[in-house]
Amino acid sequence: MDMQEEIEGLAILIRDLRKHKNITLGALAERIGRSVGFLSQVERGLSRPTVADLTAISATLGVPTTYFYSLSRPRALPWVTRPDERRTLYYGAGITDVLLSPSMSAGFSMLESHLEPGASSGEGHLNDSDEQGGFVLAGELTLWLGDQPPVTLQPNDSFQLPAHAQFRYANLTDQPTRVLWVFT
Repeated sequence: MDMQEEIEGLAILIRDLRKHKNITLGALAERIGRSVGFLSQVERGLSRPTVADLTAISATLGVPTTYFYSLSRPRALPWVTRPDERRTLYYGAGITDVLLSPSMSAGFSMLESHLEPGASSGEGHLNDSDEQGGFVLAGELTLWLGDQPPVTLQPNDSFQLPAHAQFRYANLTDQPTRVLWVFT
């Protein structure tokens, strides 16, 4: 799939889940603190949500964020994924996540995040229901956890966050950053 097909796939998943849960576009927009116009554009594949937006959407709709990676791709071996078999989410604010795990039903999932220079998870803190950790492969990742001062991680640094941790992250440099994330 190309980027536009992936964006349209995400749009369909969000719209269909919202309708299945009988939540109006206005109600969802209000609950996530965004405008109806923005959310309408996301559901039509015209705008991309930030990581914070998608986390808020998934929490409001009662699914884990990993739900949005669940489009299946045919694989020769069900326990292996090759680069051309991976699902990709293109967020706003310069972040792209690639699902590395072959299954979302296992005890953990792996993502590779690509952060363009200046990319950010969004203004608000994330509150993901999953325990998660990461390993910086390249570049720098700055993390804010709760009200603690930010921490900047370099290549080969790692971190682990408990479920429901209030955090956000960004690439504050002029170079790309790559992070391997693991979610429970």
